[in-house]
Amino acid sequence: MELLYNLLIYVLIALSVVLVISIMIQPSKQDGGVSAFTGGGDELFERRKARGFEAVMQRFTGVMIAIWLAVGFALVVLSTR
Repeated sequence: MELLYNLLIYVLIALSVVLVISIMIQPSKQDGGVSAFTGGGDELFERRKARGFEAVMQRFTGVMIAIWLAVGFALVVLSTR
């Protein structure tokens, strides 16, 4: 049981690093420095569909978050025993 717990800890750490990297390399949704001052309000109701690399990264990040949560919940269950 302790071996599984330690393995899941290492998996969670590795997934955390992968998640941070995948979030950091995603393309920015803002088009320029002007959006920083306007808060991006001009695109508030505009729906842009992600395409190409952006879509792949969004899906990858979503899957990694789901796996990260599952491993975290498994660690909680194992730590209560």
